[in-house]
Amino acid sequence: RILSETVKEPLYHPEVYQAANTKPAKGILLTGKPGTGKTLLAKAIAKEAEVNFIAVKGPELLSKYIGESEKGVREVFKKARQAAPCILFFDEIEALIPKRGKAMGEAVTERVVSQFLTEMDGIEDLKGVVVLGSTNRPDLIDEALLRPGRFDFVLELPAPGLEARAEIFKVHARGKPLGKDVNLGSFAKETDGMTGAEIASICQKASLLAIREFLLGKEKDLKKLKITKKNFEEGLKDARSTNH
Repeated sequence: RILSETVKEPLYHPEVYQAANTKPAKGILLTGKPGTGKTLLAKAIAKEAEVNFIAVKGPELLSKYIGESEKGVREVFKKARQAAPCILFFDEIEALIPKRGKAMGEAVTERVVSQFLTEMDGIEDLKGVVVLGSTNRPDLIDEALLRPGRFDFVLELPAPGLEARAEIFKVHARGKPLGKDVNLGSFAKETDGMTGAEIASICQKASLLAIREFLLGKEKDLKKLKITKKNFEEGLKDARSTNH
């Protein structure tokens, strides 16, 4: 809720910030392990705020040709300004703005980081634009990006709690022909520490196992196709083995 308000308020009520002679947060950085829903959260906020949403994967803007990466950065910020009110979302931002001298060759890194910072601080204000970034490795991002006045707000997304995991199971099991022996609540208890993406994977694996069993069996009535407790247990086992 706090994140949603931090994004929405400057887009809807810029006059209040002007009256208070206060600049809103230009950038918000979402961190957390893979699968915690950073991209999903960014899209949900944009939908709730009813504003335009431009999503860019950091590596997409990188080019081996001199000047092309910087041009890509300029163009995407220009597009966001034209689409205002707009949320500009950079996924895997550490690939685009790594610590200078650490990746891509120092000269290229310097130019790309400098161009990005110029767009954030530039003469042409980011009016009606909020920049969101997501990363699994905030330690790889150039410190200059985290300076006050750029990415002012850093939010770490934890792995979902018990109630959240139960809801995620419900979402991914919705519409599926579950067997009577399936208790999603019990699987929510068994997935402590797992992310939403991992829970989605468990449901997908269980579904595929049920389909395989049905196709290999003699039963041809689709109404008899059921995803059983055993299928979910196999999916959970597979997820655990992947994690370890």
